[in-house]
Amino acid sequence: MGLREMWRLMSRFNSSKRTNIILQHLRMSKHTDAAAEVLLERKGCAGVITLNRPKFLNALNLSMIRQIYPQLKKWEQDPETFLIIIKGAGGKAFCAGGDIRVISEARKANQKIAQDFFREEYMLNNAIDSCQKPYIALIHGITMGGGVGLSVHGLFRVATEKSLFAMPETAIGLFPDVGGGYFLPRLQGKLGCFLALTGFRLKGRDVYAAGIATHFVDSEKLGMLEEDLLALKSPSKENIADVLETYHAKSKIDQDKSFILEEHMDKINSWFSANTVEQIIENLQQDGSSFALEQLKVINKMSPTSLKITLRQLMEGSSKTLQEVLTMEYRLSQACMRGHDFHEGVRAVLIDKDQSPKWKPADLKEVTDEALNNHFKSLGSNDLKF
Repeated sequence: MGLREMWRLMSRFNSSKRTNIILQHLRMSKHTDAAAEVLLERKGCAGVITLNRPKFLNALNLSMIRQIYPQLKKWEQDPETFLIIIKGAGGKAFCAGGDIRVISEARKANQKIAQDFFREEYMLNNAIDSCQKPYIALIHGITMGGGVGLSVHGLFRVATEKSLFAMPETAIGLFPDVGGGYFLPRLQGKLGCFLALTGFRLKGRDVYAAGIATHFVDSEKLGMLEEDLLALKSPSKENIADVLETYHAKSKIDQDKSFILEEHMDKINSWFSANTVEQIIENLQQDGSSFALEQLKVINKMSPTSLKITLRQLMEGSSKTLQEVLTMEYRLSQACMRGHDFHEGVRAVLIDKDQSPKWKPADLKEVTDEALNNHFKSLGSNDLKF
């Protein structure tokens, strides 16, 4: 049959059938694109989650949460899945945080996204914490905000020399959520309070030294580590820990380097043990050292409301369970969505990028106890429940 005859036969297909085929293909393409934001694969003895938005530094969105959560639950029940690995694609980031710009913009059209995102994100954080299978987060590259929530609650967290950790939420009118009220006060001394209020960045081996990561591995060995984990036969938690410990012990990068904050820890513990943000600021002013004044400069740029919320969040969270903390943080998240500072912070940092947010109120003195109490109020039937 010649090409002309073939073309005549093909042209006999009625237009509606061709249209249906094209539409079906487009639907499949759309589904594939959406699914490609996160890859969920069974490999060897493990379930492997790959956050796959490298152009957006693997920022977490609601669609990704809704794919990861049910798969995590399935693998948890699967007798052939012995461990779960989560990692980021692209080499620059594990996960730079939640896709908060979308959440802020959605306020104009659909307030429900802000409810659903935080509710389902915190449910996922809890599922990671309670997961019955060893959960290993390879926190290579930028790991902030929502990315910390996807990793820090897991049994094992592996940092590399490229790891960059921060909880920078006070700079955008939010607070260090995703269970920050639970894990931050449980770091050494007042380190968690310092990290929460200032958004201070920890890099490389310091992420391990701070207690955020459980192991440190040279990034060039990360691929081999994953292969060795996948090749394990019906491993126990101890078998997995042995592999991680072997790689950790062999890591030489910055091996003899002291923790970046070590020389300041006594002062940090003293400054940040105050019960009010005002007193912390006064402590920094009275100290007057270059390090103290540097932190003071940073804190003075943050949302006054966020600073007060965050200090109380950590103080209360220090004696709560993770689930109780996540319930508290859900209340706080919804109060922030209703307020001014979060949307102004997103505008200044992510949209207009002028880095000059106009906080309301602009002064700590104007953040009243009544306003603060309203952030922590129960949402009744709308509360987060486990």
